[in-house]
Amino acid sequence: MRAGVVRILFFAVSATFTLCAASWGQMTKAQEKQEMGTESHIGKLTGHARAGEPHYRRFCVGCHGVLGDGEGDNAMWIDPKPRNFTLGIFKCRSTPTGTLPTDEDLFNTIGRGLINSNMPQWRPLTDQDRADLVSYVKHFSPRFASEKPGPPIQIPPKPEVTAERIKAGQEVFKRVECWKCHGVEGRGNGPSADTLKDDQDRPIKAFNFHDTERFKCGTTDEDLYKIFMTGLDGTPMPSFMDNLKSEDAWNLTFYMRTLQPMHSKAKEIAGQLGLKPIRPNQPAAQPEAPNQPAAQPETPNQPPAQPETK
Repeated sequence: MRAGVVRILFFAVSATFTLCAASWGQMTKAQEKQEMGTESHIGKLTGHARAGEPHYRRFCVGCHGVLGDGEGDNAMWIDPKPRNFTLGIFKCRSTPTGTLPTDEDLFNTIGRGLINSNMPQWRPLTDQDRADLVSYVKHFSPRFASEKPGPPIQIPPKPEVTAERIKAGQEVFKRVECWKCHGVEGRGNGPSADTLKDDQDRPIKAFNFHDTERFKCGTTDEDLYKIFMTGLDGTPMPSFMDNLKSEDAWNLTFYMRTLQPMHSKAKEIAGQLGLKPIRPNQPAAQPEAPNQPAAQPETPNQPPAQPETK
C-alpha cells in the first residue's frame, strides 16, 4: 500500500515538473521571438538582431556561448573571461557608471576589440554586419528592453600638455590612489593587484600601462579621459566623475601618458623634468611660510635716566 502511494506521488511530482518545464520552454521561445526584434541605431545604420544571429554564431559563440552568458566552449581556456551579455554590464561606454552603453559604444567595441584580452578587432565585418551584431548582443539582456542608455558624458576640449599639468597629474595619481592597483610605475603590480576580482567574483588583473600604446577602451587622450569618468563597469575600476574635476582628469591623462612605452610630448616633458615615480608614504610637501620681518635684537634693561644735578 505504502509503495503504491509513493509511486503515485513520484509520478505526480514528475508530471508537475514536466508541465513546468514545458511551460518554461514555451515562455522562453515566445520571449526569444519577441527579443529577436531588437534593433540598433548607429548613425544612418539600423541593425537587426535576426540578421546578426549568423555572425554571432560564426564569430562569437565559441567564447560568449549560445545563451550569451560567457560560457562558450572556449571560455574555460580564456583569461580574462568572456563578458556575460545577459547582465547588460559593459566595460567600454561613453555613459555614466551603472547605465547601459549606447549602440555606438557596442559598435565601436566590436570594431576596436579589447586590448589584453581574447576579444579581437572584427575587421572582416562590414559596418552593417557590426550594427546587426550589436542588436543580437543586446537581445540577450532584458535591460535593453526596459532601460535606455545613459546620456553620454561631455568631454571638454583638451588643454595643452605642460610640465605643470604633468606634475599636477602625478599628484592626482597619488591622491586618488591609482597606485594601489596599477603600482607606483603603472605596471599593474600595486599592493592590491593580487586581490582584484570582477563582478562575477573572478580574478582580474590591473592594467599595465608599460605594455602597450593602447588602453582598454581606445587609443586617444579623450578615450582615457572617458575611462576615468565612466569607469569600467564589471571591474574594480571605478568612475571618478564625482571625485575629479575636468582639469584633474586631463592632468591625470597626461601623466598616464608618461608611463607608456611610445614617444609622446608628455613623456618628453617628463624626461626633461627628471620625473620620478611617486612615493606613497612620503608626506605631501608643506608650503613655505610667508616671509616674516626680521626679529629685532633684544636690548638689556637700562636704568631710568637720572636728572642732572648741579
